[in-house]
Amino acid sequence: MSAATEATSYEVNEQGVAVLRLTRPKSRNAIDTQMLVEMLEHLAVARDDEAVRVLAISSADHMGLSAGADIKEELDEQGQVRRMQLFADVYDAIVAFPKPTVAACHGDVVGGGAEIAVACDLRVGGANLRLRFPGAALGVPVGPARLVTLCGLAAAKYLLLSSRTVGADEALRLGLVNRVAPAAATEESTLQLAAEVAAHPPEAVSRMKRMLHEWDDVEGRSSHEGKGQVEWQRSGPGLPYTG
Repeated sequence: MSAATEATSYEVNEQGVAVLRLTRPKSRNAIDTQMLVEMLEHLAVARDDEAVRVLAISSADHMGLSAGADIKEELDEQGQVRRMQLFADVYDAIVAFPKPTVAACHGDVVGGGAEIAVACDLRVGGANLRLRFPGAALGVPVGPARLVTLCGLAAAKYLLLSSRTVGADEALRLGLVNRVAPAAATEESTLQLAAEVAAHPPEAVSRMKRMLHEWDDVEGRSSHEGKGQVEWQRSGPGLPYTG
């Protein structure tokens, strides 16, 4: 696959931070099958690379991490089910990633983009953040598994049942992001936070993350939810196509 057609990019900096960027700015980084496949490939590389201490997920455009699933992607029924399975696989792979993960939440962070963000351990919100979980509005059975463990049951109900859009200040108050940065500096602030974590002994950090996940079982809930969303795509109405 040529660089001109790639939907993502990947690099590792001197601090041991792997940076996975979504690179479809013309479509507001809408997530298609190709992007999901590339993300899984990069996650596998970062997981096995001993030089990688922290994974950061960002985008090439500070106007948005991702607007969610690419509902203009032309897929037959089998392709739609495969794409939904890939979504579930990406969420699970990020949640279960053995090293710390940080998301740069600038601009539009919606649907699948929001799920990727909350699957990470830490998040930096851009001042231009527009965060939304539209599952209830679209009928998609996704969201509770990762969101409840992040901000609690009451806040998760508020966000999921209303499908409201949340800005940076409200996201910080609800615990959805850990800090807020100027829109154009969101990735820079994310990499600074990632470098702070990367400076700690990697074995100790990974052990701490593993302990937290074992006590909370977010990985088990994420896997269970993923099976449900795939079955919904297979036998239910599925994601709409607006191409």
